Amino acid sequence: MIKIRNEEEADYERVEEITRKAFYNMYMPGCTEHYLVHIMRDHKDFIPELDFIIEMDGNIIGNIMYTKARLVDEKGEEKKVLTFGPVSILPEYQRKGYGKMLMEHSFEKATELGYDIIVIFGSPSNYVSRGFKSCKKFNICMEDGAYPSAMMVKELQQNTLDGRKWFYYDSPVMHFDEKEAEQFDATLEKMEKKYKPSQEEFYIYSHSFIN
Repeated sequence: MIKIRNEEEADYERVEEITRKAFYNMYMPGCTEHYLVHIMRDHKDFIPELDFIIEMDGNIIGNIMYTKARLVDEKGEEKKVLTFGPVSILPEYQRKGYGKMLMEHSFEKATELGYDIIVIFGSPSNYVSRGFKSCKKFNICMEDGAYPSAMMVKELQQNTLDGRKWFYYDSPVMHFDEKEAEQFDATLEKMEKKYKPSQEEFYIYSHSFIN
């Protein structure tokens, strides 16, 4: 039996554990996503209404969290948007559709809350099937004017953007101290840090841009 519901305080430790297992050694030796989850809940940009867990037979197997972000055009006009992450599924349940279920549920709820744009960073192969497109197609760039290959946009309402050039700014909570993240990880059950080919894929995507 599958159930999706909002995260509760009693779930915090388990969700952080799942996030750690889902991301450990995925993008670098070790990971920091569980620390982000740990600090995100207390930040003003965190959106509790879009913090969901997915359960199988009463056991939590995954989670998705959202924070507020913003787009600013060349004249300084600002538009509030969303970003999600981390989205975590326990390794033994990955590639079975549970992440898709979490995302689709959250998209529906985000739309009900009045949001119309989601901007994320990730591997396109994981997200284009969920309706995400290159940021370049929406003329959304980073503060320096670059269009990262890994930055993607989903319209929850079609034709929300009118082709103006927009600069993307995520929440300050995303820019945490890496040393503090390492110290937090050191307090938890030891996991082996090692190399995986996915780390090279992440490096390529994170250093690639669209002209």
